[in-house]
Amino acid sequence: MTVLSLSKALNEGMRKAMEDDPKVLIMGEDVGKLGGVFRVTDGLQKDFGDDRVIDTPLAESGIIGTAIGLALRGFRPVCEIQFDGFVFPAADQIITQLAKMPMRSLGAIKLPIVVRIPCGGGIGAVEHHSESPESYFTHTAGLRVVACSNPLDAYSMIQQAISSDDPVIFFEPKRRYWEKAEVDTGTTDWWTPFDQASVVRQGTDLTLVAYGPMVKTCLEVAAAAAEEGRSLEVIDLRSLNPLDTPRLMDSVRRTGRVVIVHEAPVYSGFGAELAARITEQCFYHLEAPVLRVGGFSTPYPPSKLEEHYLPDLDRVLDAVDRAYAY
Repeated sequence: MTVLSLSKALNEGMRKAMEDDPKVLIMGEDVGKLGGVFRVTDGLQKDFGDDRVIDTPLAESGIIGTAIGLALRGFRPVCEIQFDGFVFPAADQIITQLAKMPMRSLGAIKLPIVVRIPCGGGIGAVEHHSESPESYFTHTAGLRVVACSNPLDAYSMIQQAISSDDPVIFFEPKRRYWEKAEVDTGTTDWWTPFDQASVVRQGTDLTLVAYGPMVKTCLEVAAAAAEEGRSLEVIDLRSLNPLDTPRLMDSVRRTGRVVIVHEAPVYSGFGAELAARITEQCFYHLEAPVLRVGGFSTPYPPSKLEEHYLPDLDRVLDAVDRAYAY
């Protein structure tokens, strides 16, 4: 067992993938000599060389476009988008080419590209540095969209994403980069397939559904609710597209109440899709409406206001109380 932070777990996962497959490349702004702004790629250029860990120009569209060309030639590029809000210049390449080309070729072309996106707030940054753009990509058919929430998943999921023949959007919760856990790097026996959800806390009275940075918040909510005699189950979705619908619906049918939590604005957020599916498939099991807790429908605020903007323990507990009130 090795104690790793989430960022170091990603680093070790990418290192293992590069050792196992010489076709794996890392590319992005400042990923080489600097090791990335969050030091997630620290030391990799020194060990693998600047032809495999490539510092690119500040041009996200160029990063993804170049990665598509490399993938067509048999490489497996791992692209870092430095901050979540910087992904939009690359949206044309991701949505129009990366997501479409495999089907356009009737499966003859594979694009095994991972686009790593540090996401969410909680670090005192401003707009363009604290976004949660997952819904743009879950809405785009042809992309796998996953989100890790802890060091164990970071280590295993990044390797599974790199080995996938499908293009993967890989969200990393930047406020959790420094949180640590013991990770067994010597075996894959404990790995959960990266398209499966995890029940990270079992409960009987209500299901909390989250992913990425909000999983820890929901675990804290469940612990606080337990002191009041309430048993909350916490689901970490892990994969947003495809969605592990059976595991989610099984939990909802058992508990009868659901609160969905994410940092992105509630309006047209990913929680809306979850709420619709739960209502369609579990209508007669529900004891209360499906409730959502998320950011407000405003651009991301200055750092002094972000603690008000982001869902926290009190806001989620309030939604739990409302669900119990029905």
